Amino acid sequence: MTLVSSIEEFQPAERLKGIELSEIVRISEHAARLRAQGVDVIALSTGEPDFPTPPHVVEAANRAALEGQTRYPATAGTPTLRAAIATQAHVRTENVIVSTGAKQVLSGAMVATLNAGDEVITAAPFWTSYADMVRLAGGVPVVLSCPASQEFKLTPEQLEAAITPRTRWLLLNTPSNPTGAVYTQAELRALGAVLQNNPQVWVISDEIYRHLSYVPFAPFVEAVPELADRTLIVNGVSKAYSMTGWRIGWGVGPAALIKAMIAVQGQITSGACSIAQAAALEAVTGPQDVLEERRHAMQARRDLVVEGLNAAGLECAVPDGAFYVFPKTPEKMPVDHEFCRYLLDEAGVALVPGRAFGMPGHLRLSFAYAAESLQEGVRRIADATAKL
Repeated sequence: MTLVSSIEEFQPAERLKGIELSEIVRISEHAARLRAQGVDVIALSTGEPDFPTPPHVVEAANRAALEGQTRYPATAGTPTLRAAIATQAHVRTENVIVSTGAKQVLSGAMVATLNAGDEVITAAPFWTSYADMVRLAGGVPVVLSCPASQEFKLTPEQLEAAITPRTRWLLLNTPSNPTGAVYTQAELRALGAVLQNNPQVWVISDEIYRHLSYVPFAPFVEAVPELADRTLIVNGVSKAYSMTGWRIGWGVGPAALIKAMIAVQGQITSGACSIAQAAALEAVTGPQDVLEERRHAMQARRDLVVEGLNAAGLECAVPDGAFYVFPKTPEKMPVDHEFCRYLLDEAGVALVPGRAFGMPGHLRLSFAYAAESLQEGVRRIADATAKL
C-alpha cells in the first residue's frame, strides 16, 4: 500500500474550500500554548462559563455509569431525556432530537434540508460556525449586516428584501453570540409577519443562551406560534448549566424534520453519550436555582466589563443576554485583527476580532470568567489602548 507522501498530493473535497478551524478556536489554542510556555496571558476569547457543572448533575452521571447505562443509546436520544425536553416544550417526544451538542443539531438540520444552492439567511454579527455549516451542506449563506445602530438585530425590511425562491431558512440567535442582543416579542412578531407570506422559508431559533438573558426573554414559538409548524428550536445544557464538555444539545421541531435529522445523525454519530444524557436529564429536571444564581453573577460581570471598557475609550453597548460584549475598536487602531494582535503582544490579553463574526471593526470579549481575571484583563486593555 502506498501512502500519500506529501501534503501537496492531498486534495480535500471541494466543499471544504474556505472552511477551516474557527478563528475563536485558533486564538484560544494559541493563548493556551503561550501560557504553557510561561507567558502571562489572560484569555477572554472563549465562550465557556468558568462555573463547575452542578454537583447533583455530576452525581447523576456517576450513578448512570455505575448502574450500567453504558450501552448504545437510541439514535434520537434516550427516551427519558427526550420525554423531559418534550414536556418542557409542550410537544410530543417525536418532536425532539438529542445530539452531541447544539452544533450537531444545527449541522444536522442543514444536511437534512438543504439542496445545492439553497439559501440560509442570517444576521451579522453571527456565530462563526453558521456560515460554514451552510456551505458544508451545499447551501449558500446570505449574510445581512446588522450594525450597532440597529442594536445588531435583523429588521423586517432587511428580511423581506433578502428572501428569494431559493431561501430555505432564516437562522436567528437570541440571545446572540457575539453581541448579546435579545429580540423582543414585538421584533420577533414583525419578522414572523414577513415569513407568513413566504411559506417556503423555515426558521431556526438558536436559543442556547436563553437562560442567560438579563431582560425578559421571548421564545420564538411563543412570540410567533403560527409558525411553529416550520420552526426548529435549538438549545442544550452547555452554557446555562456549565456543561460544555458533556456535549449535549437538542432540537425541537416538526416531526417530519426531526425524523430527517435522526436519519442524518444515524450515519454520523448515532446517539449522544449515554452518561452525558443522564447528566443532562438531571440538569433539566433537577434543582434550577443554579440558573438564577449564575445569571446574576454573569450580569455583575457584564456591568464590570462594560464600565471598564467604556472608561478606557472603547465604545461598548450593554448586552441584554449571553456573556459577551462587542465593543468597537479604537479610532487609533481601527483594524480589528491588528488591534487584537497588539493586545496579545502588548498586554497579554486574548480577544476575538469582529471579522470572525462577519463584522470587522469590533472585538468580542467573553465575560464568562472570574471577576479578578476580568478586572485585570480590562486594566491591561485600558493601559494598552492608552499607549496608542
